[in-house]
Amino acid sequence: MSGVDRQFGQSGKADPVGVANTANSVFNSSATINSERSPMRTIRHLMLILAMLAAGPAIADDVRRETVHFSAGTSGSTINAQLEGYQSVEYTLGVTAGQKLSVQLDSSNSSLYFNVVAPGADAALYNSSIDGNGTTITIPSSGNYAIQVYLMRNAARRGEAANYALTLYVE
Repeated sequence: MSGVDRQFGQSGKADPVGVANTANSVFNSSATINSERSPMRTIRHLMLILAMLAAGPAIADDVRRETVHFSAGTSGSTINAQLEGYQSVEYTLGVTAGQKLSVQLDSSNSSLYFNVVAPGADAALYNSSIDGNGTTITIPSSGNYAIQVYLMRNAARRGEAANYALTLYVE
């Protein structure tokens, strides 16, 4: 009896048992096919994961880290630098609770921004892509704050470069 015969029976009327049996046989044959391929899929997935882990450092963003120290007798500095593509720079600056940290980023590339991140924080205290490329923040707690300078993803993907002047001032 063909699949059509099972569904409608020899009388041509709907046969719910035949439909259920056909659905079960299709489901069971799919399950059998999938279970037969399961070890091969698992091996492929493991190989893909291993390849991604091995390539991790090669595809990671390029972050340069620098500690900022002001010259003796000064409370500010301007850093002139450049970054390109997915590069970013994280400047670390030690400040004390209650001090005011002023940050100004100037660049001809309108896709260049910065974040100010408090020690141990998961989110930015200040995001210049939302609030503008200049701010003064009253520091809530003492520690090493990070100023992360980066290009937006669309500019980074195009491999754009950006010269910039980052002015940091603490009072």
